[in-house]
Amino acid sequence: MPRYLGDDFILPQLTPNNTPWYTSGEITIQFCDDCGHAQHPPDEICYACHGSNLSFRAVDGTGTVESFARVHHPLHPALKEHVPYVIAIISIDGAPGCNAQGNVVNCGANDVAIGQKVRAVFEEAVDPQTETRLLIPQWEPAE
Repeated sequence: MPRYLGDDFILPQLTPNNTPWYTSGEITIQFCDDCGHAQHPPDEICYACHGSNLSFRAVDGTGTVESFARVHHPLHPALKEHVPYVIAIISIDGAPGCNAQGNVVNCGANDVAIGQKVRAVFEEAVDPQTETRLLIPQWEPAE
């Protein structure tokens, strides 16, 4: 999939906690191995039991649009050719209480609705500084 907001738009800076999200090509969620709590974004401790026995697991890669914004005015010159676009908050199936932010792609900006089912698609990029292959999650309508 080509870069949705263009090749010149910024790339995420990888950390030990976000690398699985941006490189696996799956929707990976951090789970506590002690209490089973799912959390996103990932952290060094469990939000529920404060344990540190955490691991990443792939989930189905589907979800529901909980909220969204249609962007009509480019906030950065690199986005001028890409408006309007939609940024959404997605509740992730298989990870209760976990929401992710991303663009809704492969549909018109006016075709996105709260409650709409979506599935993950992955935008490929290579970080020019580290040469790491990124697979950035975006979302498209599931129907």
